[in-house]
Amino acid sequence: MQRIQLPPRPDWREKAESLGFSFHTMHGQAYWDESSAYAFTLRQIEDDIEDPAAALHAMCLEAVEHVVASQELMERLGIPDLHRDLVAESWRAREPSLYGRFDLAYDGTGPAKLLEYNADTPTSVYEAGSFQWLWLEDMLAAGALPGAEPDQFNLLHESLVARFREIAPEGTPIHFTSFRGHEEDFATVEYLAWIAKEAGMVAHYVPLDGIGVTPSGQFADDEARVIGTLFKLYPWEDILLDDFAQHLSGAHCRFIEPAWKALLSNKGILPVLWRLFEGHPNLLPAFFADEMQAGNPLFERAREDIERAHVIKPIFSREGASIEIVERGRTTERSANRDYDRHPAIVQAYQPLPVFDGARPVLGAWIVGEACVGLGLREDDARITQDLSRFKPHFITD
Repeated sequence: MQRIQLPPRPDWREKAESLGFSFHTMHGQAYWDESSAYAFTLRQIEDDIEDPAAALHAMCLEAVEHVVASQELMERLGIPDLHRDLVAESWRAREPSLYGRFDLAYDGTGPAKLLEYNADTPTSVYEAGSFQWLWLEDMLAAGALPGAEPDQFNLLHESLVARFREIAPEGTPIHFTSFRGHEEDFATVEYLAWIAKEAGMVAHYVPLDGIGVTPSGQFADDEARVIGTLFKLYPWEDILLDDFAQHLSGAHCRFIEPAWKALLSNKGILPVLWRLFEGHPNLLPAFFADEMQAGNPLFERAREDIERAHVIKPIFSREGASIEIVERGRTTERSANRDYDRHPAIVQAYQPLPVFDGARPVLGAWIVGEACVGLGLREDDARITQDLSRFKPHFITD
């Protein structure tokens, strides 16, 4: 794994704008950054990222089975009592999921360590699946990449097309929703709607505040069309507390992602994974606060790692908000955004990110269905990855 300086394409901004990738620069800072790229060997991709990510996903499904059988864990993961049956039945019915993204710490030698699973509303899918591939094609045409036959771990787009075809018959109307006025979220659902249309679906967009309820209790869009299938870039933890939650069970609406994904997009799944798979090479010790007690064998075996350094994470948090790094009992880094401080937190052993030219990358391993199908990277100069962290392209050298 290397971070290699490369010449940016002279026309990349024009290409981005023409394709609707208008958030390549946000708040005056570069979000898409191709002044350098990360290079991997094929062995690193296959052995250290692709196979472990698929195994982690399978472990996560075991963890969901464990959680839905436990009222204690449902409560720990913040699932409201009124909607626990909804989540559990969604799982028992094996309602199909579309995609997710593991965030991994990896330095090129392995094993990659799971930081969290963005399993419900992952973004950066367009950058990873499409614009990153266009970058590779342009760089190959220009002969600008080292290696005999450079490639990229990127089957994301075609895998999403195939997955839509698996989970819905051709011609199925699918509504896509996001917050009105949020450019990045809209671009994400627009891209996924484009993929759905490529898969043979009929795609409609409706802003989140344009969704209403019919007299019979079904959801409808702002043109009074009943919503039978809804892809929502709106997290389940918020949906379950929304006024509309009372209509969920009777709306006869299929959700993408399904309700059981509320358990995987929740950082409370990390201590559950450690309970079930303690010592797994791709996991970090993680605990609920009341598990960190003298005499608890699970905690005692990880005490040294936790006391050396750990990260405090709310069970619900996005873009690095409300994260705190503690080393030897002292807070050494704390995110400025505290939007999620109200939620219960878990503690996870701290895994320092590798440093390349002062930058700290986090690997995003994309899961579609049951398989790991692609890779995207975000990097930051700080130790906590946040919403303006740079997206970096990657390639395989052999």
